[in-house]
Amino acid sequence: MTDTPVAEATGTSRRREATRQKLLDAAALVFAEVGLDAASVEAICERAGFTRGAFYSNFETKDELMLALTERVAGEKIDEVAERVAQLQERGEDLEPGALVRQLLDVAFDKKQGILLTSEIRTRAMRDQRLAETYIAWQTGMVERVGSFIEELALTYRFRLRLSPQEFAGLILQTWEDTSAFAVMTGLSVPEMHQLVNERTARVATALVDPL
Repeated sequence: MTDTPVAEATGTSRRREATRQKLLDAAALVFAEVGLDAASVEAICERAGFTRGAFYSNFETKDELMLALTERVAGEKIDEVAERVAQLQERGEDLEPGALVRQLLDVAFDKKQGILLTSEIRTRAMRDQRLAETYIAWQTGMVERVGSFIEELALTYRFRLRLSPQEFAGLILQTWEDTSAFAVMTGLSVPEMHQLVNERTARVATALVDPL
């Protein structure tokens, strides 16, 4: 029995999406290793195991791929944070604000590769208006979602925020991002980086809340 047009279209769509995701995976690795400017379409295709034709069937330019990667990274981080919030609430542990924030961020932002990629994208965004708009929208979405998680946890664990949940989240995320970049630049090991990021984010969180 032959496939129907609908089945054929579905199969083609799935293969196309699988190819797209493999290209994004390869791009993330290449960008983190050599930077956005030095990463070539050829290098990305070689890492993914595809030809240039496969690349240009999915993305018009390297910048378009980078924009798609930015959106994917943001979605993955938000999903991981949401899952950790649910785990914290389910366990019902008695945690102070600094420990809560530390656990909230640790799950989503513990990979050096992700730190390098985020830093590369931010640097490129300062020179590219289209990417800047996407990056700002990504950051705004992150702050809003993490802010909603913080607000929910503040009610659950009974502490009062000295700022709005979004302002609180913005400062925490900025502290995490800047400290992570500093840790990479100074050559800290992964455990040392975690310790430094945890200490700084916990101090900021503790300074921005009052117990009820």
